[in-house]
Amino acid sequence: MKNIFSEAVTNEIISRIEALTPDTKANWGKMSVSQMMAHCNVAYKMAFSTSKKRPKFLTRLVLKLVVKPILVSEKPFSKNGKTAPQFLITDDKNFEEEQSKLIENIRKVQKLGADYFEGKESISLGKLKSQEWNNMFYKHLDHHLTQFGV
Repeated sequence: MKNIFSEAVTNEIISRIEALTPDTKANWGKMSVSQMMAHCNVAYKMAFSTSKKRPKFLTRLVLKLVVKPILVSEKPFSKNGKTAPQFLITDDKNFEEEQSKLIENIRKVQKLGADYFEGKESISLGKLKSQEWNNMFYKHLDHHLTQFGV
């Protein structure tokens, strides 16, 4: 798994994002390119949220036992996988705005670095190691950028 905390990988991902246009079509799935970038931005919004509102106990248990291993492993996501409700983007989004936000979020993660994320708590998944944050961030971006052919 590539290291999202490294400048070289960050630059590679940003170059792929910059290769997108408002007319770029998906190879699979239902989202437009703008919706995809907004969808990716949700992960960063959640990672940087100061909200303490956690899912209920049973939901947290399912997330930790079933969802967490899928999200933080090195195994790539499958095409047309199920999306959590909070990640669904159904309305139109501004391409330039979402692209700019996504690039800013990726740069922020790289600048903060692995040490910042070591033991950082995810509202839904609990405390994660920096490698788990890396895997989650990188493979989500790579999955969707591949979806859009970049």
